[in-house]
Amino acid sequence: MSEGFTSDSLGAKVPVVTGEHERLRQGVLGLFDIAAATMANIGPAMSFYFGFGYLAYTAGLASPLTIIAAGIAILLLGNTLSEFTKVMPSTGGFITFVGKTFGARTGVTTALLTGAGYIAAMASVIAIVGGFFQMILQNYHVAGLQSVPWIIWVLIFLGFAAFMMARGISISTKLAGLFFAFEMTIMIIVSVISLVKFHSHINFRPFEPKNITGGFKGLAEGFPLAVYLFIGWENSAALAEETNNPRKNVPKAVFTSVLIMIIAYTFFAFSTVVGFGDNVTKLSGAAVPFLTVAREVAAVALFMAFLAGMTSTLGALIAGTNSQARLIFNAGREGLLPSFIGKVHNKRRTPVNALAVFLGLGLLIIGVWGLGHIIGGHAQSGHMSAITMFVESSTFGTILVLIVYGLSNLALPFYYRKHHPELFSGFRHVLLPFLGLVAIGVPLYYLAKPGQPTPFNWYPYMALAAVILSVIYAFILVSRDPSIGDRVGSIVADE
Repeated sequence: MSEGFTSDSLGAKVPVVTGEHERLRQGVLGLFDIAAATMANIGPAMSFYFGFGYLAYTAGLASPLTIIAAGIAILLLGNTLSEFTKVMPSTGGFITFVGKTFGARTGVTTALLTGAGYIAAMASVIAIVGGFFQMILQNYHVAGLQSVPWIIWVLIFLGFAAFMMARGISISTKLAGLFFAFEMTIMIIVSVISLVKFHSHINFRPFEPKNITGGFKGLAEGFPLAVYLFIGWENSAALAEETNNPRKNVPKAVFTSVLIMIIAYTFFAFSTVVGFGDNVTKLSGAAVPFLTVAREVAAVALFMAFLAGMTSTLGALIAGTNSQARLIFNAGREGLLPSFIGKVHNKRRTPVNALAVFLGLGLLIIGVWGLGHIIGGHAQSGHMSAITMFVESSTFGTILVLIVYGLSNLALPFYYRKHHPELFSGFRHVLLPFLGLVAIGVPLYYLAKPGQPTPFNWYPYMALAAVILSVIYAFILVSRDPSIGDRVGSIVADE
């Protein structure tokens, strides 16, 4: 390994650590690949199945408007990610962008918060992979299997996913893309049939602001969950090093994916509301509203909807881990996290250590969560269900991820003013990220406000503790190794 200098897209000198063993396989993914992986990471079936019922409970009949509002907020964040990627494509994503702007200590802090947030969020996906399969077995009364604990299925499916990811980014991304295509096809078909069968209930009331429960308050309370429906939209940025022409293809993938998801979620929400005959009480009371509608459509539609949910969870697990593990991999090879995380497989060029750490910590979170419920005397209750784990872990992970989003929006104008003043735009680099910050503030407030039930009332304090510990660690690490500041952002994806 040697150290030297390279240039970014506009000729500015940046330090770079070279060494073939540290690089991922460059240029093997195209625009279609990363866009499909991004949407697979979002996991529309998984996210919609378990999120829309509560969203309808908070926002009411016009809950589709909440989804549209959240989608617009994500597009504002997409502008920030795209503007950074145009001049500094990096596998480190937000970690690199924030660290390059505000310095090594902030970069290390962001690396820790990003890792913790995404691992907590992915732990929820790991759990629901097994939990949803158990739900299928129980629904169809599969003898001898329906009583198998969901954690057993978690281990089986996690082993399969890990094997595919270790084989290489190309094959695992294509598999996730196939899973996504299947779930979307099934959800569209079921939604169309629902609209045809229940056409007498079709009206435009779900798109009238007056039908949002509680007005702006109802919109705001449902906003955090609506935002969570889109988590994973940033997937393509972490795949920059393995993408051909990432400066153009990553921004295209970001906006294309988000726009498709806005349209798809709005359509699914509308068809579900129609399927329940505009009865929000029944809708919000259903365990999985979309599956309830599918059951009313036809038995085969329900079976296919179950399969769509299963492929969605697997696709989200593979695509999400692929991208999010690469964030901590890049932080490892640049020295922000322990260096062993930043190693790749000599032959397949996959970040096997980062994948193992990422998935291992996700399993550990599930184990600690289960142990906590056992100690608390809830082992025999519904509190031990995979769905409960999904909701609780994903909520905490979302808080940390939103903080990272906020730091990135804050960094954009400073980065362009400092490094690329000739490209600085008040609209793209000040106004849009400011609006993005405001949009992030709404779900953060409702996720952190007092008066929430346990364990959600603990999460703001846990997040604050995570920030404080990350800052302390960052100051200690950078004090011991001041050269970290030179290594942040030193590995440019397409160079």
